[in-house]
Amino acid sequence: MAEAEFWYEFASSYSYPAAMRVEALAADRCVTLAWRPFLLGPLFAGQGWRDSPFNLFPAKGRYMWRDIERICSALGLPLKRPEPFPQNSLLAARVALALDDALRPAFSRAVYRVEFGEGRPIDAPATLGALLTEIAVPPEPLLARAVEDSNKAALKAQTARAIALGLPGAPCLTTADGEVFWGNDRLEQGLDWACAHESAVERERG
Repeated sequence: MAEAEFWYEFASSYSYPAAMRVEALAADRCVTLAWRPFLLGPLFAGQGWRDSPFNLFPAKGRYMWRDIERICSALGLPLKRPEPFPQNSLLAARVALALDDALRPAFSRAVYRVEFGEGRPIDAPATLGALLTEIAVPPEPLLARAVEDSNKAALKAQTARAIALGLPGAPCLTTADGEVFWGNDRLEQGLDWACAHESAVERERG
């Protein structure tokens, strides 16, 4: 079965529609999908940026918000710009990573719904705890696990791996043969590539 990794940042606007549709796209193609939350801050810092490029470059930011409006309208997704943008996504990413793989997609979509669908902050433990309750996960032990040193280190390592893979931003799909597909509008291409090159990857694995 073909495999792909879905890399996303909770503060990323384009990761919102991508997260809401990538699982169905993967299922249609029989692709096993691994959800990989990471942080864009270290990636931006490596380029000398101390803020989102959508804030640093106003024309880029204006285009992005109008583009997101069009995308969400076409998908029937609610959109309300969160303030401030970008949101502090550190705790949400830690919580997502601390979850079992099977629960991570539902929690991640719930975070995006609150952040970009309702325009609410996502950095409060109470907010994230309520979302954990929605997916039938007891919030207190999971929130405690999320801030343990081992989980903090795991998120740092996952972010370092994203940088090592050459991810230019979020969202991204990476395939088993090392290809990177950047953007909500490249999900289909990335998943199709994973399917088309599955046999070659299997041959290399022996």
